[in-house]
Amino acid sequence: MIKIISALSIFILVGCTQSESMELKGRVAMKGTSSHTYLTIYDTRTKKSYKILNKESFDLLNCQNQTIQLKAKLIKEAIGPGFPAVIEVTAVK
Repeated sequence: MIKIISALSIFILVGCTQSESMELKGRVAMKGTSSHTYLTIYDTRTKKSYKILNKESFDLLNCQNQTIQLKAKLIKEAIGPGFPAVIEVTAVK
């Protein structure tokens, strides 16, 4: 019984830590209020906004109000209005 529970918990842990890779193309913009701002990209294909987690790695702050194409990994799903999905950029095309 213990081996079955251990195996199930390992499968669940591995399944939850895998991230989904995606390609996005859209406009980069800063959202939020003064102390709670974050950088987003609005994907033109899916019509969804994604919060960019590692904006400093690719100097994306200088790309505001520009349309760019990038590859990213999905870190966290959206949970409702005001809480967009979170992505980590892996490459900018």
